[in-house]
Amino acid sequence: MAHRRGRPPSPSLCAPSAALLRRRRLHILLLTLFSFLLLLAFLSSCSAVLRRANDFGRRCIPHRSDFSGLFTPDANRSMSIAMITFSEEGGGDGERRATRRRSFSGVMAAVGGNKRAYAARMGYDFIDARDLVDPSRPPSWSKVLAVRSQLPSHDWVFWNDADTVVTNPDISLEDILGAVIGQEASDISPDLVVTEDVNGINAGVFFVRRSKWSEKFLNAWWNQTSFVQFGSTKSGDNDALKFLIRSQTSHDRRHHVRISPMQCLFNSYPWYPSWKSVYQLIFSPGAVWRGTYSRGDFMVHLAGIDDKKEWAARIIQELEYERRDYAYSARPNSLYTP
Repeated sequence: MAHRRGRPPSPSLCAPSAALLRRRRLHILLLTLFSFLLLLAFLSSCSAVLRRANDFGRRCIPHRSDFSGLFTPDANRSMSIAMITFSEEGGGDGERRATRRRSFSGVMAAVGGNKRAYAARMGYDFIDARDLVDPSRPPSWSKVLAVRSQLPSHDWVFWNDADTVVTNPDISLEDILGAVIGQEASDISPDLVVTEDVNGINAGVFFVRRSKWSEKFLNAWWNQTSFVQFGSTKSGDNDALKFLIRSQTSHDRRHHVRISPMQCLFNSYPWYPSWKSVYQLIFSPGAVWRGTYSRGDFMVHLAGIDDKKEWAARIIQELEYERRDYAYSARPNSLYTP
């Protein structure tokens, strides 16, 4: 018996109608738009919460009563402290190409007055060490030479990269040292005080104490020539510092190096929405919380940020608006407003 072949189904029964396709596209578009708006709301909330981290209970620096002793301001006004920085804006051709967007051009002019005024108010020596820049290496390596040059004449040297701003001049460097060191006797106090972020030790802001150990350490840091990098936003000095600290014996690390429990004690980073910052917030929320800049922090560090001059000017403008009793701008030798 012959097999009867059925009729092929109508195309209208197999394929979705044009109206159905339009509805599906509209649903996808609305879902995408809703997801985008949800993401914007999430990022805005994160930024607002982190910017007010101190209002929500984060404590970067203990109360002075918690470390009354060796490093309280009243007990240490005779201690000599140098606040040292520089900005070498030229660099070689390779450095200029690599860091064209992440430029330090104009940064020192924007923040120099802020730091000079703070140092003058607190009685510290402010040193602009741009004359010590070694042209044979990326400029940031010369921080080692700058710090080493001031150690013989100061008890402590406070290095701060040019892209930093003093945001709370009520906090003294003695307060910061006291928060990290506490009441330890001077003969057992550390020689190097640093912070760490999500990537580990940061070489942008740190303290060095005058000692034989510090002299040897700085010499060893400078001699890590295998870490020197050209033509990149990384110069290698930070990796060299990490390597040296890791290479210390447990005894030396315990007696000579202190890492601040809270990065925001003296090296806060501004948080702004980006793929990198969101990734860090998701996978390293504790480190982000400990290090993000919030109102009341001592110093903000524009590490890894493009348009540094504009960022610094905007932060200083915000500070002057919030604290009208202080002048944060680059007016030299003046901290108080007229």
